[in-house]
Amino acid sequence: MIFQIREDERKIFEVIGQAAAALGFPTYVVGGYVRDRLLGRPSKDLDIVCVGSGIELARRVADNLHPRSRVTVYKRFGTAALKHHDMEIEFVGARKESYRSDSRKPTVESGTLTDDQNRRDFTINALAISLNDHDYGSIIDPFNGLEDLEAKRIVTPLEPGKTFSDDPLRMLRAIRFSNQLGFRIDPVTFRAIKENRERIKIISWERIATELNKILLTAKPSIGLRLLDESGLLPYILPELAALRGVESRNGRKHKDNFIHTTKVVDNLAERSDDLWLRWAALLHDIGKARTKRWEPEAGWTFHAHDAVGERMVPKIFRRLRLPNDRLKYVQKLVALHQRPISLTQEEISDSAVRRILFDAAEDIEDLMTLCESDITSKNAKKVQRYLENYEQLRERMREIEEKDHLRNWQPPISGELIMETFGIPPSREVGAIKDSVREAILDGDIPNEYEAAYAKMLEVAAGMSLQPVRE
Repeated sequence: MIFQIREDERKIFEVIGQAAAALGFPTYVVGGYVRDRLLGRPSKDLDIVCVGSGIELARRVADNLHPRSRVTVYKRFGTAALKHHDMEIEFVGARKESYRSDSRKPTVESGTLTDDQNRRDFTINALAISLNDHDYGSIIDPFNGLEDLEAKRIVTPLEPGKTFSDDPLRMLRAIRFSNQLGFRIDPVTFRAIKENRERIKIISWERIATELNKILLTAKPSIGLRLLDESGLLPYILPELAALRGVESRNGRKHKDNFIHTTKVVDNLAERSDDLWLRWAALLHDIGKARTKRWEPEAGWTFHAHDAVGERMVPKIFRRLRLPNDRLKYVQKLVALHQRPISLTQEEISDSAVRRILFDAAEDIEDLMTLCESDITSKNAKKVQRYLENYEQLRERMREIEEKDHLRNWQPPISGELIMETFGIPPSREVGAIKDSVREAILDGDIPNEYEAAYAKMLEVAAGMSLQPVRE
């Protein structure tokens, strides 16, 4: 079969092919780019495999490009990369690999194209296109990857048990590709994932997090999340999420499956936003429910304070998965606050309560409301509509109070520095108490959000502490 080369590909393929011919290196486009092009998916990452030195080929290609490209060399891995227009191109020499049982880092040595295809994770990723004169454009498909593309099937090129034991990260990649592409995992391949699930423990948390992020960024993350659960991988990766699985019944009363609920919330959120960290907040929003589940004869199943417990659990999860510290507080805040808006729709809403949620959520109030709307998973369409209308009424109240009080991203009019300067006192509990009293007075609506009123309140509170101004 001949690959249909597009005009935008032709020039770069020709430059690579000519450089390879001059060096005497048989050269091929391999892997994801071939797969995605055959599926009609966009791809800007081009993987080039040559039987020779990938670094030498990259340098020759860069010299032949106009304008000349800069080559980044990764000598330790024997690879090189360059950027051409909007395309990222990586070059590597064909190689074969062997693994030890206690590591996913292989022993690597030079090999043939066949050796290189043998080490690929799945048949659909082992497809190659020749850039050589004698068979230019031919698709080289030793494992019937084209058939698997047509059948929308994830299959390993070699025996799946060995494939996953050698490099357990491939188990997560199988699930991620299934989720991204809408493919099913071959039953024999999926059984091998189950049998080798414990091997995931040798994979670094950074690599696991990368695959989790890619699953969360799919159009329907629940597919990947449920496959992680069905495969038995979830308890090794996110035991807190796995603990939500299942339904318990007493006296004819049962609670919902909080794992299934969570996957639906993440899907709902994915329809509203492509923000990765907002999706993480959706994934973790009910993480405290397993620890707070209680049976109360009068109330039934309860999960009191699961939002506060979940807030305390988030940092440990972030540390374990090596997720970025600069997004921790954001996710933690949304988990902590996700119950607040619904409580404001179930009672007479006071201005003070609305001010407090605006103050506590600050610049993330819109994301919080999006999370809360995504948290509606009822199958009753009328109930869903009622909840959404209630949230819209709350949004309107927020807009009215924000317009009047300007509380989003609010900084109190009275700072700790002003308090210390006014009363000639060092940093102390008194400073914090005065500051808190002024803030609470503004949030309760006792005084307007203005400097003069806040200053007068500061003097009043300080007088109650026997503090007097030391300056006019």
